[in-house]
Amino acid sequence: MNELQGNADRELVEALRRSRLFREYERVFGEATGLPLALRPLEYWQLAHRGKRNENPFCALLAENPKTLAVCLQAHEDMVRHTGDLPSTVTCPFGLTETAVPLKLGKKTIGYLRVGQVLRQSPHPSDTAKAGRTVTRTGAHFTPQIRRAWEKNPVLPSQRYDAIVRLLTFFAEQLSALSNQLLVRQQNQEPLVVAKARQYIEQHQGEQISLAHVASASGASVFHFCKIFHKSTGLRFTDYLGRVRVEAARTKLLNPNLRISEVAYDAGFQSLTQFNRTFRRVFGQSPSDFRARLRSGKRVPSVLPGK
Repeated sequence: MNELQGNADRELVEALRRSRLFREYERVFGEATGLPLALRPLEYWQLAHRGKRNENPFCALLAENPKTLAVCLQAHEDMVRHTGDLPSTVTCPFGLTETAVPLKLGKKTIGYLRVGQVLRQSPHPSDTAKAGRTVTRTGAHFTPQIRRAWEKNPVLPSQRYDAIVRLLTFFAEQLSALSNQLLVRQQNQEPLVVAKARQYIEQHQGEQISLAHVASASGASVFHFCKIFHKSTGLRFTDYLGRVRVEAARTKLLNPNLRISEVAYDAGFQSLTQFNRTFRRVFGQSPSDFRARLRSGKRVPSVLPGK
């Protein structure tokens, strides 16, 4: 998936999350099951239920420690990677069940409904001991607080849990229908000049890009292009380009082997100072703070181009 399409899909999933349909379903779902429900795009760098009202206290404690958080993030990544056209249900290393239900736009998956953080049978003392060993192997401590939280994990029998997942597949179909409606609405609203400009910027974002080049590629004069582009996106050309570049850079920052300066220049920035300033303006934090917050399990802001 190219970056332009990835941004469009994330914007669409965000629009679905804000929709009345999802917000009402999320509320009723939580009241009926006591479980957290999340709708996330394909690329999401945090735990799906972090900070939600029905988040499992045991999982919340694990997320506070970078060592156990890393195990949870890896388990979530593995689950999503193996989710195809059908829901994928797995058991995490700590013994809890998690499920990802794909959200489709046509034949393409654009995101996932996420549910879980439950046991599917009453825990045996041996299960508690196994969870404790897993925590210890990460280098963390299975403290009395974590043990108590583990022992209070919600239990849902397999039959009931599977029924909940089936209900979510029906809801995913409703969201897919809504996503098609939103997409058509967006396409009808965006002028062709702006669509061409977005495509050109996506293809050349790591290169030297001038306003004149983009205007020419979109088939408009500089004056006409600036007027239409700002009206459609709410951003000046330079601000939009900066946001596209920091979005691309943020993905690369997930690789700890890349220096921040390497990421900045690869994204098309001419100086580290310019990169830091733009990143902070868009995300409200520096690139180094972003990496630190990712390791600590705190929420990372998401600001998409055009928003």
